[in-house]
Amino acid sequence: MSRPLRYVVQLSGEQEQTLKAMVSRGSGKARVMTRARILLMTHRQISDSDISGALEISVQMVQATRKRFVLGGLDDALFDAPHTGRPAKFDGKDRAAITALACSEAPEGHAQWSIRLLAEKAVELNVVDEIAPSTVFYILKKTRSSRTAKGSGASRS
Repeated sequence: MSRPLRYVVQLSGEQEQTLKAMVSRGSGKARVMTRARILLMTHRQISDSDISGALEISVQMVQATRKRFVLGGLDDALFDAPHTGRPAKFDGKDRAAITALACSEAPEGHAQWSIRLLAEKAVELNVVDEIAPSTVFYILKKTRSSRTAKGSGASRS
C-alpha cells in the first residue's frame, strides 16, 4: 500500500501549457527540462518511482521538485536560486597588470620571474594590496602564459 503524497502537484492550465511548450521546444538547460518533465508527469499522477525510471533520475529528485513547486511555485521548481559566494578579489585590470608584469623582463639578478617574485613585485608596485603566490599562479594559468617560453606564444618560430 502506498502512502499519500505530501506535496501534490496541481498545475494550472497556463502552467501546463508553459511546461509543454518548454519540453516540446527541447532547448534549454537539461536540468530545467528534466524538472519540467517531472512536473508534467506528477500532474498526470504518475508515481515517483515510475517517473524516476522513465527519466533515469533518482526518486529524491522527483520528490524535491514536487516540494519546491508546492512551496515556491513554478519558477522555484524549475530554476535554481542564485548561488551566493564571495566576489572576485581581483578584477580584470589587476589580472592584466600581473600578466603584463610576468611578460616583462625579469628583475636584475634573476634569469626569469618566479611566482613568489611576481607576487612581491605586484604588491611593491601597488598593483594590488596583497596577493598570495598561489593566486598569481592561477591568474597566469588562466592566461596560458609561460614565464619560460622564448616568444610571446603567437607563433612557433
